[in-house]
Amino acid sequence: MTSVHTSAHSSADGPAAEKAVDAAGLRPERPRAMGGGPPEPPDRTIAWSMLSRAVSVPLILGLVCFLPAVIAAQPGSGVRDTAYWLQLVLTCYAGARLATTILSTQRRLLQGVFWMFVYIAMGVAPFAQVVIGQTPTPMVGPRQDLVTAIAMVLVGCAAYDLGALLASRRPTRRRTPSARGSGGGPALAHPVRLRLLVVLAFAASAFYVLKLGGPAVFFSSRQEITESVAASGVVTEGSNVGSAFVKGFGQVPALLTLLFYTRRLATSYRARRTPSTVLVWVALMALNLVVNNPISNARYWFLTVLMAFVFTAFPSSAAIYRTVLATGVVGALVVFPYADKFRYDDEADQRTAQSASVFEPLVTKDYDQMVMFANTVSWVDTRGHTYGRQLTGCALFFVPRSVWSGKPEDTGVRVGQWMGLRMTNLSAPMWTEFWVDFGATGMIGGLALIGYASSRTDRRYARAVTRAGPGPGSVLAVAAPLLAGYTFILLRGPLLQAAGKLAIAALCLLAISTFMERRAGRRR
Repeated sequence: MTSVHTSAHSSADGPAAEKAVDAAGLRPERPRAMGGGPPEPPDRTIAWSMLSRAVSVPLILGLVCFLPAVIAAQPGSGVRDTAYWLQLVLTCYAGARLATTILSTQRRLLQGVFWMFVYIAMGVAPFAQVVIGQTPTPMVGPRQDLVTAIAMVLVGCAAYDLGALLASRRPTRRRTPSARGSGGGPALAHPVRLRLLVVLAFAASAFYVLKLGGPAVFFSSRQEITESVAASGVVTEGSNVGSAFVKGFGQVPALLTLLFYTRRLATSYRARRTPSTVLVWVALMALNLVVNNPISNARYWFLTVLMAFVFTAFPSSAAIYRTVLATGVVGALVVFPYADKFRYDDEADQRTAQSASVFEPLVTKDYDQMVMFANTVSWVDTRGHTYGRQLTGCALFFVPRSVWSGKPEDTGVRVGQWMGLRMTNLSAPMWTEFWVDFGATGMIGGLALIGYASSRTDRRYARAVTRAGPGPGSVLAVAAPLLAGYTFILLRGPLLQAAGKLAIAALCLLAISTFMERRAGRRR
Protein backbone atom coordinates (compact mmCIF):
# COMPACT_ATOMS: atom_id res chain seq x y z
CA MET A 1 0.00 0.00 0.00
CA THR A 2 3.00 2.29 0.20
CA SER A 3 3.06 3.27 -3.45
CA VAL A 4 -0.69 3.87 -3.53
CA HIS A 5 -0.40 6.14 -0.52
CA THR A 6 2.38 8.07 -2.24
CA SER A 7 0.21 8.51 -5.31
CA ALA A 8 -2.60 9.97 -3.26
CA HIS A 9 -0.39 12.58 -1.59
CA SER A 10 2.11 13.42 -4.32
CA SER A 11 1.02 17.04 -4.48
CA ALA A 12 1.89 17.54 -0.82
CA ASP A 13 5.20 15.72 -0.90
CA GLY A 14 6.81 17.84 -3.60
CA PRO A 15 8.75 17.05 -6.82
CA ALA A 16 10.61 14.07 -5.35
CA ALA A 17 7.37 12.27 -4.63
CA GLU A 18 6.07 13.09 -8.11
CA LYS A 19 9.15 11.49 -9.66
CA ALA A 20 8.65 8.38 -7.54
CA VAL A 21 5.03 8.11 -8.62
CA ASP A 22 5.98 8.56 -12.28
CA ALA A 23 8.63 5.87 -11.97
CA ALA A 24 6.09 3.47 -10.49
CA GLY A 25 3.72 4.15 -13.38
CA LEU A 26 0.82 4.85 -11.06
CA ARG A 27 0.01 8.46 -11.82
CA PRO A 28 -3.61 8.88 -12.89
CA GLU A 29 -4.32 10.13 -16.38
CA ARG A 30 -4.07 13.88 -16.83
CA PRO A 31 -7.32 15.78 -17.20
CA ARG A 32 -8.68 15.93 -20.70
CA ALA A 33 -8.24 19.10 -22.70
CA MET A 34 -11.05 21.49 -23.52
CA GLY A 35 -13.60 19.92 -25.81
CA GLY A 36 -13.10 16.38 -24.48
CA GLY A 37 -9.78 15.71 -26.25
CA PRO A 38 -7.28 13.07 -25.19
CA PRO A 39 -5.15 13.52 -22.09
CA GLU A 40 -2.08 15.67 -22.64
CA PRO A 41 0.98 13.33 -22.51
CA PRO A 42 4.47 14.36 -21.44
CA ASP A 43 6.68 16.05 -24.04
CA ARG A 44 8.86 12.95 -24.40
CA THR A 45 5.82 10.81 -25.20
CA ILE A 46 4.69 13.35 -27.78
CA ALA A 47 8.13 13.30 -29.40
CA TRP A 48 8.17 9.50 -29.61
CA SER A 49 4.63 9.43 -31.00
CA MET A 50 5.44 12.01 -33.67
CA LEU A 51 8.61 10.14 -34.60
CA SER A 52 6.78 6.85 -34.96
CA ARG A 53 4.13 8.47 -37.13
CA ALA A 54 6.76 10.11 -39.30
CA VAL A 55 8.42 6.75 -39.88
CA SER A 56 5.18 4.79 -40.32
CA VAL A 57 3.33 7.00 -42.78
CA PRO A 58 5.69 6.58 -45.76
CA LEU A 59 6.05 2.89 -44.97
CA ILE A 60 2.30 2.35 -44.92
CA LEU A 61 1.89 4.28 -48.16
CA GLY A 62 4.42 1.89 -49.62
CA LEU A 63 2.46 -1.10 -48.33
CA VAL A 64 -0.82 0.08 -49.82
CA CYS A 65 0.43 1.43 -53.15
CA PHE A 66 4.11 0.91 -53.90
CA LEU A 67 4.63 -2.75 -52.95
CA PRO A 68 1.59 -4.10 -54.88
CA ALA A 69 2.70 -2.05 -57.90
CA VAL A 70 6.24 -3.46 -57.72
CA ILE A 71 4.90 -7.02 -57.51
CA ALA A 72 2.51 -6.42 -60.40
CA ALA A 73 5.47 -5.29 -62.54
CA GLN A 74 7.45 -8.52 -61.92
CA PRO A 75 7.98 -10.77 -64.93
CA GLY A 76 6.23 -14.11 -64.80
CA SER A 77 3.88 -16.54 -66.47
CA GLY A 78 0.87 -15.61 -64.36
CA VAL A 79 -2.44 -14.92 -66.07
CA ARG A 80 -4.14 -11.61 -65.35
CA ASP A 81 -7.62 -13.00 -64.95
CA THR A 82 -10.29 -12.70 -62.27
CA ALA A 83 -8.02 -14.30 -59.67
CA TYR A 84 -5.34 -11.69 -60.36
CA TRP A 85 -7.65 -8.71 -59.91
CA LEU A 86 -9.36 -10.16 -56.84
CA GLN A 87 -5.97 -10.80 -55.26
CA LEU A 88 -4.90 -7.24 -56.00
CA VAL A 89 -8.08 -5.89 -54.38
CA LEU A 90 -7.52 -8.10 -51.32
CA THR A 91 -3.90 -6.95 -50.99
CA CYS A 92 -4.78 -3.27 -51.18
CA TYR A 93 -7.74 -3.69 -48.83
CA ALA A 94 -5.66 -5.50 -46.22
CA GLY A 95 -2.88 -2.91 -46.62
CA ALA A 96 -5.31 -0.07 -46.06
CA ARG A 97 -6.78 -1.70 -42.97
CA LEU A 98 -3.31 -2.39 -41.60
CA ALA A 99 -2.42 1.25 -42.23
CA THR A 100 -5.44 2.58 -40.35
CA THR A 101 -4.75 0.18 -37.47
CA ILE A 102 -1.12 1.26 -37.15
CA LEU A 103 -1.90 4.97 -37.36
CA SER A 104 -4.90 4.78 -35.04
CA THR A 105 -4.71 6.75 -31.82
CA GLN A 106 -5.86 3.59 -30.01
CA ARG A 107 -3.66 0.49 -29.75
CA ARG A 108 -5.65 -2.31 -31.40
CA LEU A 109 -3.39 -5.21 -30.58
CA LEU A 110 -5.36 -8.22 -31.82
CA GLN A 111 -6.79 -6.39 -34.81
CA GLY A 112 -3.35 -5.14 -35.81
CA VAL A 113 -1.91 -8.67 -35.79
CA PHE A 114 -4.90 -9.97 -37.76
CA TRP A 115 -4.43 -7.43 -40.53
CA MET A 116 -0.69 -7.92 -40.59
CA PHE A 117 -1.20 -11.66 -41.17
CA VAL A 118 -3.85 -11.08 -43.83
CA TYR A 119 -1.71 -8.52 -45.65
CA ILE A 120 1.35 -10.77 -45.74
CA ALA A 121 0.06 -14.34 -45.93
CA MET A 122 -3.24 -13.80 -47.76
CA GLY A 123 -2.35 -10.66 -49.71
CA VAL A 124 1.22 -9.91 -50.77
CA ALA A 125 2.53 -13.49 -50.95
CA PRO A 126 -0.40 -14.95 -52.94
CA PHE A 127 -0.35 -11.89 -55.21
CA ALA A 128 3.32 -12.56 -55.99
CA GLN A 129 2.41 -16.19 -56.67
CA VAL A 130 -0.34 -15.19 -59.09
CA VAL A 131 1.95 -12.75 -60.93
CA ILE A 132 4.98 -15.05 -61.17
CA GLY A 133 2.88 -18.13 -61.85
CA GLN A 134 4.31 -20.40 -59.10
CA THR A 135 2.86 -21.72 -55.85
CA PRO A 136 4.56 -23.37 -52.83
CA THR A 137 2.08 -26.25 -53.02
CA PRO A 138 0.53 -27.56 -56.24
CA MET A 139 -3.06 -26.59 -56.93
CA VAL A 140 -4.96 -29.72 -57.90
CA GLY A 141 -8.34 -28.19 -58.71
CA PRO A 142 -9.55 -25.84 -61.45
CA ARG A 143 -8.61 -22.17 -61.54
CA GLN A 144 -12.15 -21.31 -60.47
CA ASP A 145 -11.45 -22.80 -57.03
CA LEU A 146 -8.65 -20.27 -56.55
CA VAL A 147 -11.06 -17.49 -57.53
CA THR A 148 -13.53 -18.83 -54.95
CA ALA A 149 -10.85 -18.97 -52.27
CA ILE A 150 -9.69 -15.38 -52.84
CA ALA A 151 -13.27 -14.11 -52.93
CA MET A 152 -14.12 -15.93 -49.70
CA VAL A 153 -11.04 -14.51 -47.93
CA LEU A 154 -12.13 -11.05 -49.03
CA VAL A 155 -15.68 -11.68 -47.78
CA GLY A 156 -14.31 -13.07 -44.53
CA CYS A 157 -12.23 -9.93 -43.99
CA ALA A 158 -15.31 -7.79 -44.53
CA ALA A 159 -17.18 -9.95 -41.99
CA TYR A 160 -14.31 -9.48 -39.52
CA ASP A 161 -14.56 -5.70 -40.01
CA LEU A 162 -18.32 -5.83 -39.48
CA GLY A 163 -17.91 -7.74 -36.22
CA ALA A 164 -15.28 -5.25 -35.01
CA LEU A 165 -17.56 -2.37 -35.94
CA LEU A 166 -20.48 -3.84 -33.99
CA ALA A 167 -18.24 -4.29 -30.96
CA SER A 168 -17.01 -0.70 -31.15
CA ARG A 169 -20.59 0.57 -31.08
CA ARG A 170 -21.42 -1.39 -27.95
CA PRO A 171 -20.40 0.30 -24.67
CA THR A 172 -17.96 -1.66 -22.53
CA ARG A 173 -19.44 -2.48 -19.14
CA ARG A 174 -17.17 -1.90 -16.18
CA ARG A 175 -17.11 -4.39 -13.34
CA THR A 176 -18.20 -2.92 -10.06
CA PRO A 177 -17.06 -4.24 -6.69
CA SER A 178 -19.63 -6.10 -4.65
CA ALA A 179 -21.13 -4.60 -1.58
CA ARG A 180 -18.59 -6.29 0.69
CA GLY A 181 -15.69 -5.47 -1.61
CA SER A 182 -14.87 -9.14 -2.04
CA GLY A 183 -14.86 -9.28 -5.82
CA GLY A 184 -16.25 -8.01 -9.10
CA GLY A 185 -13.15 -6.16 -10.24
CA PRO A 186 -10.82 -7.02 -13.12
CA ALA A 187 -8.96 -10.32 -13.07
CA LEU A 188 -5.69 -10.10 -11.14
CA ALA A 189 -2.89 -12.61 -10.61
CA HIS A 190 -3.12 -14.07 -7.12
CA PRO A 191 0.40 -13.66 -5.66
CA VAL A 192 0.56 -17.08 -3.96
CA ARG A 193 -0.84 -18.93 -6.98
CA LEU A 194 1.58 -17.07 -9.24
CA ARG A 195 4.50 -18.28 -7.13
CA LEU A 196 3.14 -21.82 -7.34
CA LEU A 197 2.94 -21.42 -11.12
CA VAL A 198 6.61 -20.40 -11.11
CA VAL A 199 7.46 -23.62 -9.26
CA LEU A 200 5.37 -25.60 -11.75
CA ALA A 201 7.10 -23.87 -14.65
CA PHE A 202 10.57 -24.83 -13.43
CA ALA A 203 9.49 -28.39 -12.66
CA ALA A 204 7.70 -28.96 -15.98
CA SER A 205 10.49 -27.35 -18.02
CA ALA A 206 13.12 -29.40 -16.18
CA PHE A 207 11.19 -32.59 -16.96
CA TYR A 208 10.89 -31.50 -20.61
CA VAL A 209 14.61 -30.75 -20.90
CA LEU A 210 15.69 -33.98 -19.22
CA LYS A 211 13.22 -36.05 -21.23
CA LEU A 212 14.79 -34.79 -24.46
CA GLY A 213 18.36 -35.40 -23.35
CA GLY A 214 19.56 -32.20 -21.70
CA PRO A 215 19.94 -28.49 -22.53
CA ALA A 216 22.41 -29.06 -25.39
CA VAL A 217 19.65 -30.50 -27.58
CA PHE A 218 17.80 -27.17 -27.47
CA PHE A 219 20.71 -25.38 -29.15
CA SER A 220 21.20 -27.78 -32.05
CA SER A 221 18.30 -27.81 -34.52
CA ARG A 222 14.59 -28.46 -34.76
CA GLN A 223 15.37 -31.73 -36.51
CA GLU A 224 17.33 -32.84 -33.44
CA ILE A 225 14.42 -31.85 -31.19
CA THR A 226 12.00 -33.87 -33.33
CA GLU A 227 14.22 -36.92 -33.21
CA SER A 228 14.67 -36.52 -29.43
CA VAL A 229 10.90 -36.36 -28.92
CA ALA A 230 10.44 -39.48 -31.02
CA ALA A 231 13.10 -41.31 -29.00
CA SER A 232 11.78 -40.13 -25.62
CA GLY A 233 8.82 -42.51 -25.61
CA VAL A 234 6.14 -39.83 -25.16
CA VAL A 235 4.89 -40.32 -28.73
CA THR A 236 2.62 -43.28 -29.37
CA GLU A 237 1.81 -44.63 -32.78
CA GLY A 238 -0.91 -42.56 -34.42
CA SER A 239 -1.15 -40.04 -31.56
CA ASN A 240 0.84 -36.96 -30.57
CA VAL A 241 -1.17 -36.08 -27.44
CA GLY A 242 1.59 -37.16 -25.05
CA SER A 243 4.31 -35.17 -26.78
CA ALA A 244 2.01 -32.16 -27.12
CA PHE A 245 1.38 -32.11 -23.35
CA VAL A 246 5.04 -32.56 -22.44
CA LYS A 247 6.11 -29.82 -24.83
CA GLY A 248 3.21 -27.53 -23.95
CA PHE A 249 3.73 -27.69 -20.19
CA GLY A 250 7.47 -27.41 -20.73
CA GLN A 251 7.11 -24.13 -22.60
CA VAL A 252 3.86 -22.31 -21.81
CA PRO A 253 4.06 -21.93 -17.97
CA ALA A 254 7.67 -20.74 -18.33
CA LEU A 255 6.59 -18.07 -20.80
CA LEU A 256 3.53 -17.00 -18.81
CA THR A 257 5.41 -16.55 -15.55
CA LEU A 258 8.11 -14.57 -17.36
CA LEU A 259 5.45 -12.27 -18.77
CA PHE A 260 3.84 -11.68 -15.37
CA TYR A 261 7.15 -10.86 -13.74
CA THR A 262 8.12 -8.67 -16.69
CA ARG A 263 4.91 -6.69 -16.29
CA ARG A 264 5.51 -6.38 -12.57
CA LEU A 265 9.00 -4.98 -13.12
CA ALA A 266 7.83 -2.69 -15.95
CA THR A 267 4.98 -1.12 -14.00
CA SER A 268 5.95 -1.28 -10.32
CA TYR A 269 8.77 0.78 -8.83
CA ARG A 270 8.53 -1.28 -5.65
CA ALA A 271 9.04 -4.53 -7.58
CA ARG A 272 12.17 -3.20 -9.25
CA ARG A 273 13.64 -2.51 -5.81
CA THR A 274 12.82 -6.02 -4.52
CA PRO A 275 15.80 -8.37 -5.04
CA SER A 276 13.70 -11.55 -4.88
CA THR A 277 11.46 -10.36 -7.73
CA VAL A 278 14.43 -9.42 -9.89
CA LEU A 279 16.17 -12.75 -9.22
CA VAL A 280 13.05 -14.74 -10.13
CA TRP A 281 12.76 -12.73 -13.36
CA VAL A 282 16.40 -13.46 -14.25
CA ALA A 283 15.91 -17.17 -13.55
CA LEU A 284 12.77 -17.25 -15.69
CA MET A 285 14.56 -15.44 -18.50
CA ALA A 286 17.33 -18.05 -18.43
CA LEU A 287 14.74 -20.83 -18.44
CA ASN A 288 13.00 -19.37 -21.48
CA LEU A 289 16.28 -18.99 -23.33
CA VAL A 290 16.52 -22.77 -23.13
CA VAL A 291 12.98 -23.99 -23.82
CA ASN A 292 11.68 -21.11 -25.97
CA ASN A 293 14.74 -20.10 -27.99
CA PRO A 294 14.50 -19.54 -31.77
CA ILE A 295 16.94 -22.36 -32.62
CA SER A 296 14.89 -25.33 -31.50
CA ASN A 297 11.39 -23.91 -31.89
CA ALA A 298 9.12 -23.16 -34.79
CA ARG A 299 9.35 -19.62 -36.11
CA TYR A 300 5.68 -18.94 -35.43
CA TRP A 301 6.09 -19.96 -31.78
CA PHE A 302 9.18 -17.81 -31.30
CA LEU A 303 7.28 -14.94 -32.94
CA THR A 304 4.60 -15.48 -30.28
CA VAL A 305 7.22 -15.37 -27.52
CA LEU A 306 8.89 -12.25 -28.89
CA MET A 307 5.70 -10.28 -29.50
CA ALA A 308 4.18 -11.21 -26.14
CA PHE A 309 7.35 -10.15 -24.33
CA VAL A 310 7.68 -6.81 -26.16
CA PHE A 311 4.07 -5.76 -25.64
CA THR A 312 4.19 -6.84 -22.00
CA ALA A 313 7.42 -4.96 -21.32
CA PHE A 314 6.18 -1.79 -23.09
CA PRO A 315 2.41 -1.92 -22.52
CA SER A 316 1.57 1.75 -23.08
CA SER A 317 4.14 2.78 -25.70
CA ALA A 318 2.49 3.96 -28.90
CA ALA A 319 5.90 4.05 -30.59
CA ILE A 320 6.59 0.39 -29.82
CA TYR A 321 3.12 -0.61 -31.01
CA ARG A 322 3.48 1.15 -34.36
CA THR A 323 7.07 0.05 -34.83
CA VAL A 324 6.29 -3.62 -34.24
CA LEU A 325 3.40 -3.67 -36.71
CA ALA A 326 5.18 -1.59 -39.37
CA THR A 327 8.55 -3.33 -39.25
CA GLY A 328 6.87 -6.70 -38.78
CA VAL A 329 5.71 -6.55 -42.39
CA VAL A 330 9.24 -5.97 -43.63
CA GLY A 331 10.55 -8.74 -41.39
CA ALA A 332 7.93 -11.18 -42.65
CA LEU A 333 8.76 -10.47 -46.28
CA VAL A 334 12.56 -10.37 -45.97
CA VAL A 335 13.66 -12.13 -42.76
CA PHE A 336 10.97 -14.73 -41.98
CA PRO A 337 11.53 -16.96 -45.05
CA TYR A 338 15.21 -17.24 -44.09
CA ALA A 339 14.63 -17.67 -40.35
CA ASP A 340 14.54 -21.49 -40.55
CA LYS A 341 18.33 -21.70 -40.75
CA PHE A 342 18.38 -23.93 -37.69
CA ARG A 343 15.39 -26.01 -38.69
CA TYR A 344 17.54 -28.78 -40.12
CA ASP A 345 21.16 -29.86 -39.96
CA ASP A 346 23.58 -28.02 -42.24
CA GLU A 347 23.62 -30.69 -44.91
CA ALA A 348 19.86 -31.16 -44.90
CA ASP A 349 18.71 -27.83 -46.25
CA GLN A 350 20.52 -25.36 -48.44
CA ARG A 351 17.51 -23.67 -50.04
CA THR A 352 17.68 -20.44 -48.11
CA ALA A 353 20.89 -19.28 -49.80
CA GLN A 354 19.66 -19.71 -53.37
CA SER A 355 17.07 -16.93 -53.71
CA ALA A 356 17.70 -14.57 -56.61
CA SER A 357 14.85 -12.18 -55.79
CA VAL A 358 13.28 -10.86 -52.63
CA PHE A 359 9.94 -12.18 -53.95
CA GLU A 360 11.18 -15.71 -54.66
CA PRO A 361 10.66 -16.98 -51.09
CA LEU A 362 7.03 -15.86 -51.33
CA VAL A 363 6.37 -18.29 -54.18
CA THR A 364 8.58 -21.22 -53.18
CA LYS A 365 8.04 -21.77 -49.44
CA ASP A 366 6.09 -20.93 -46.26
CA TYR A 367 3.20 -18.91 -47.69
CA ASP A 368 0.86 -21.62 -48.96
CA GLN A 369 -2.28 -20.35 -47.22
CA MET A 370 -4.21 -19.17 -50.28
CA VAL A 371 -3.41 -22.15 -52.50
CA MET A 372 -4.30 -24.49 -49.63
CA PHE A 373 -7.65 -22.75 -49.32
CA ALA A 374 -8.17 -23.39 -53.03
CA ASN A 375 -7.23 -27.05 -52.57
CA THR A 376 -9.60 -27.25 -49.61
CA VAL A 377 -12.41 -25.91 -51.80
CA SER A 378 -11.65 -28.69 -54.31
CA TRP A 379 -11.54 -31.28 -51.52
CA VAL A 380 -14.91 -30.18 -50.11
CA ASP A 381 -16.42 -30.28 -53.60
CA THR A 382 -15.52 -33.98 -53.84
CA ARG A 383 -16.09 -35.07 -50.20
CA GLY A 384 -18.68 -32.62 -48.87
CA HIS A 385 -18.70 -30.52 -45.70
CA THR A 386 -17.95 -32.15 -42.35
CA TYR A 387 -20.60 -30.16 -40.41
CA GLY A 388 -18.64 -29.47 -37.26
CA ARG A 389 -16.55 -32.62 -37.14
CA GLN A 390 -13.20 -30.87 -37.69
CA LEU A 391 -13.87 -28.15 -35.09
CA THR A 392 -15.06 -30.80 -32.63
CA GLY A 393 -11.75 -32.58 -33.06
CA CYS A 394 -9.96 -29.31 -32.28
CA ALA A 395 -12.03 -28.77 -29.13
CA LEU A 396 -11.35 -32.35 -27.97
CA PHE A 397 -7.68 -32.30 -28.94
CA PHE A 398 -6.69 -33.85 -25.59
CA VAL A 399 -8.54 -37.13 -26.29
CA PRO A 400 -6.00 -39.72 -27.53
CA ARG A 401 -6.75 -41.68 -30.67
CA SER A 402 -6.56 -44.91 -28.69
CA VAL A 403 -9.76 -43.77 -26.97
CA TRP A 404 -11.36 -42.02 -29.95
CA SER A 405 -10.52 -44.14 -32.97
CA GLY A 406 -12.39 -41.84 -35.33
CA LYS A 407 -10.76 -38.63 -34.12
CA PRO A 408 -10.34 -36.21 -37.07
CA GLU A 409 -6.87 -35.42 -38.33
CA ASP A 410 -5.55 -31.93 -39.01
CA THR A 411 -7.40 -30.28 -41.87
CA GLY A 412 -4.13 -29.58 -43.66
CA VAL A 413 -3.09 -33.24 -43.29
CA ARG A 414 -6.40 -34.53 -44.64
CA VAL A 415 -6.27 -32.25 -47.67
CA GLY A 416 -2.61 -33.12 -48.27
CA GLN A 417 -3.36 -36.86 -48.16
CA TRP A 418 -6.21 -36.35 -50.61
CA MET A 419 -3.78 -34.50 -52.89
CA GLY A 420 -1.40 -37.47 -52.76
CA LEU A 421 1.49 -35.55 -51.15
CA ARG A 422 4.13 -37.22 -49.02
CA MET A 423 4.75 -34.08 -46.96
CA THR A 424 1.45 -33.19 -45.30
CA ASN A 425 2.65 -30.51 -42.85
CA LEU A 426 0.51 -27.96 -44.67
CA SER A 427 -1.32 -24.90 -43.47
CA ALA A 428 -5.06 -24.69 -42.99
CA PRO A 429 -5.91 -21.02 -42.40
CA MET A 430 -8.83 -20.08 -40.21
CA TRP A 431 -11.01 -19.46 -43.27
CA THR A 432 -10.61 -23.09 -44.39
CA GLU A 433 -11.51 -24.51 -40.97
CA PHE A 434 -14.88 -22.77 -41.09
CA TRP A 435 -15.32 -23.57 -44.78
CA VAL A 436 -14.72 -27.31 -44.31
CA ASP A 437 -17.36 -27.58 -41.59
CA PHE A 438 -20.04 -25.08 -42.54
CA GLY A 439 -19.31 -23.51 -45.93
CA ALA A 440 -19.61 -19.82 -46.75
CA THR A 441 -22.25 -19.11 -44.10
CA GLY A 442 -20.20 -20.59 -41.29
CA MET A 443 -17.06 -18.85 -42.50
CA ILE A 444 -18.77 -15.43 -42.54
CA GLY A 445 -20.30 -15.97 -39.12
CA GLY A 446 -17.06 -17.30 -37.65
CA LEU A 447 -14.93 -14.39 -38.92
CA ALA A 448 -17.54 -11.88 -37.74
CA LEU A 449 -17.47 -13.43 -34.26
CA ILE A 450 -13.66 -13.31 -34.21
CA GLY A 451 -13.73 -9.65 -35.25
CA TYR A 452 -16.24 -8.85 -32.51
CA ALA A 453 -14.19 -10.65 -29.84
CA SER A 454 -10.94 -9.03 -31.04
CA SER A 455 -12.38 -5.54 -30.84
CA ARG A 456 -13.83 -6.08 -27.37
CA THR A 457 -10.55 -7.54 -26.11
CA ASP A 458 -8.56 -4.66 -27.59
CA ARG A 459 -10.74 -2.12 -25.80
CA ARG A 460 -10.43 -3.88 -22.46
CA TYR A 461 -6.69 -4.31 -22.94
CA ALA A 462 -6.24 -0.61 -23.70
CA ARG A 463 -7.95 0.20 -20.39
CA ALA A 464 -5.96 -2.45 -18.50
CA VAL A 465 -2.56 -1.00 -19.45
CA THR A 466 -3.38 2.61 -18.57
CA ARG A 467 -1.98 4.12 -15.39
CA ALA A 468 -5.47 4.11 -13.93
CA GLY A 469 -5.85 0.41 -14.77
CA PRO A 470 -5.77 -2.58 -12.42
CA GLY A 471 -2.00 -2.40 -11.93
CA PRO A 472 0.94 -4.82 -12.27
CA GLY A 473 -1.17 -7.89 -11.50
CA SER A 474 -3.58 -7.47 -14.40
CA VAL A 475 -4.21 -10.82 -16.10
CA LEU A 476 -5.57 -9.23 -19.27
CA ALA A 477 -2.44 -7.09 -19.66
CA VAL A 478 -0.48 -10.34 -20.03
CA ALA A 479 -3.08 -12.53 -21.74
CA ALA A 480 -3.79 -10.09 -24.60
CA PRO A 481 -0.16 -9.79 -25.80
CA LEU A 482 0.24 -13.56 -25.57
CA LEU A 483 -2.96 -14.10 -27.57
CA ALA A 484 -1.87 -11.46 -30.10
CA GLY A 485 1.36 -13.31 -30.76
CA TYR A 486 -0.40 -16.67 -30.88
CA THR A 487 -2.86 -15.27 -33.41
CA PHE A 488 -0.32 -15.96 -36.15
CA ILE A 489 -0.44 -19.66 -35.28
CA LEU A 490 -4.24 -19.71 -35.02
CA LEU A 491 -4.72 -17.94 -38.34
CA ARG A 492 -2.14 -20.06 -40.13
CA GLY A 493 -3.57 -23.31 -38.74
CA PRO A 494 -4.33 -26.12 -38.54
CA LEU A 495 -6.37 -25.49 -35.42
CA LEU A 496 -5.88 -29.01 -34.08
CA GLN A 497 -2.13 -28.39 -33.78
CA ALA A 498 -2.67 -24.95 -32.27
CA ALA A 499 -5.27 -25.94 -29.67
CA GLY A 500 -2.90 -27.59 -27.18
CA LYS A 501 -0.73 -24.66 -26.10
CA LEU A 502 -3.69 -22.30 -26.15
CA ALA A 503 -5.62 -24.57 -23.78
CA ILE A 504 -2.63 -24.91 -21.43
CA ALA A 505 -2.23 -21.12 -21.34
CA ALA A 506 -5.94 -20.67 -20.58
CA LEU A 507 -5.74 -23.28 -17.81
CA CYS A 508 -2.76 -21.54 -16.19
CA LEU A 509 -4.41 -18.12 -16.39
CA LEU A 510 -7.62 -19.46 -14.89
CA ALA A 511 -5.70 -21.12 -12.06
CA ILE A 512 -3.94 -17.91 -10.93
CA SER A 513 -6.75 -15.41 -11.54
CA THR A 514 -8.66 -13.77 -8.74
CA PHE A 515 -11.23 -11.00 -8.57
CA MET A 516 -10.44 -9.90 -5.02
CA GLU A 517 -10.62 -6.13 -5.37
CA ARG A 518 -9.08 -5.43 -1.99
CA ARG A 519 -5.81 -7.09 -3.00
CA ALA A 520 -5.18 -4.77 -5.92
CA GLY A 521 -3.21 -2.28 -3.92
CA ARG A 522 -0.82 -4.90 -2.55
CA ARG A 523 0.43 -5.77 -6.02
CA ARG A 524 1.62 -2.25 -6.76
